[in-house]
Amino acid sequence: MNILIILLVAFVGIAIGWLCRWLYAKFKLTSVEQRAERLNQEAIKEAEAKSKELVLETRNQLLNEQQQQEREDRERRSELQRTERRLQDKEETLEHKQTELDAIKTQLGDQETAVAGREQAVSEKEAGLVKELEKIASMTADEAKAVIMTQMQESAKRDAQLEINKIEQEAQLTAEKKARDIVISSIQRLATEVTGDTTVASVSLPSDEMKGRIIGREGRNIRTLETLTGVDVIIDDTPEAVVLSCFDPVRREIARVALERLVQDGRIHPARIEEVVNKVTKEISRVIMDQGESVVFDLGINNMSQETIRALGRLYFRTSYGQSVLNHSKEVALLAGMIASEVGADSQLAMRAGLLHDIGKGIESESDANHAELGADLAKRLGEDPKVVNAILAHHNDVEPETPEAVIVQIADAISAARPGARRETLDNYIKRLESLEKIAMGFEGVDSAFAIQAGRELRIMVNNEKVSDEKAKEIAKGIAERIEAELRYPGRIKVTIIRETRVVEYAR
Repeated sequence: MNILIILLVAFVGIAIGWLCRWLYAKFKLTSVEQRAERLNQEAIKEAEAKSKELVLETRNQLLNEQQQQEREDRERRSELQRTERRLQDKEETLEHKQTELDAIKTQLGDQETAVAGREQAVSEKEAGLVKELEKIASMTADEAKAVIMTQMQESAKRDAQLEINKIEQEAQLTAEKKARDIVISSIQRLATEVTGDTTVASVSLPSDEMKGRIIGREGRNIRTLETLTGVDVIIDDTPEAVVLSCFDPVRREIARVALERLVQDGRIHPARIEEVVNKVTKEISRVIMDQGESVVFDLGINNMSQETIRALGRLYFRTSYGQSVLNHSKEVALLAGMIASEVGADSQLAMRAGLLHDIGKGIESESDANHAELGADLAKRLGEDPKVVNAILAHHNDVEPETPEAVIVQIADAISAARPGARRETLDNYIKRLESLEKIAMGFEGVDSAFAIQAGRELRIMVNNEKVSDEKAKEIAKGIAERIEAELRYPGRIKVTIIRETRVVEYAR
């Protein structure tokens, strides 16, 4: 009985649970359907809203495009209207000009008719005059024309010959003046120092006792120095001095510097002499390269080989007639460049040839060739321009110059060598002439100071403003020029310049 009750209760419980589950499932299904229906309606509404929004955007875009198109159409119509107005204006202008041209043509036609009538009248008068002239001169018009033509031809030939002679004379005078101006201008523009040297050098000693140390035991020190340097060391009665003699200026310079250092150091023996000579030889080699490179740099010359620069640097220690060969070569290069620029030649080529024209003097050789041939051989071997090689060979007329630059190098070489003060043999006379010029000027009353400038080509004089008037200054200038002409001998001419000025100085305190 209890089991039945339990089974009955269980059955009823299961039935009630199934009924509850069925009811819950039915309720849930209804809720999902309602939610789906709600979502569906919302989606429909949202789609309708987006559709309306898209339609509105499309409509707005179409309206904007329509407005833009209308604006562009209005602008095109405005541009077309402006273009049409311009065309109308041009048509009116062309019509006006055409009217003016028609009037001008009509006027020209009338003038041509009048001119034709006048020409006919003139022709008739000319024919009448010709007939009258033929009657008077008893010759035809052709005969008279032939006579006149002959006379005109003779007169024209005579005038032409006179004009040709005049032009030739003017050209000759102009060419000579131009050449003088170029040479004088080049000399005046060149500023260079005058240096001199000889084949001997003197080394000062602190005392005569040092001579014995230089000679050394049995003369070994002096023999070592002479052997290493190749110079003659002359020790005589000259007080506190030793003379070095050698025709090679580089070896003489090495010996001089080495001996000065040995004397200053005090340690004089063969090993020390050899050490110092080797050290000085290297230093002089560096000096040679530095001098060569310095000149090449100053002149702005490029592509110069090291061997060429070394040969140029050796010219620093070499002299000719007391004139430094390196300074002379640099001077010739500057002069050649100036002259070439004035006459339209290749200034760089002329400058390079001028610098290298005496390079043979820096070459040690046992051949009988002169320095021009040695220099030309070196330049050719180092790949210099054939024009430069010819200029080097031709600067002493060993060969004929083949280019204008070679002739310019000859001229520059002559100018450099002949410049007052360049060579020792003319230096004393040159200085005396400058002193004489200034002395003559100072001999006139009212002269405060006088200066000979431009290598003696100009005498510049300052006169006292209170003692000398303008008219008096002219008289002084003329008097000085006359005294110079009467008392001195000089090449060319000397310019006398009188300077008279009033100078007032005040100080603000």
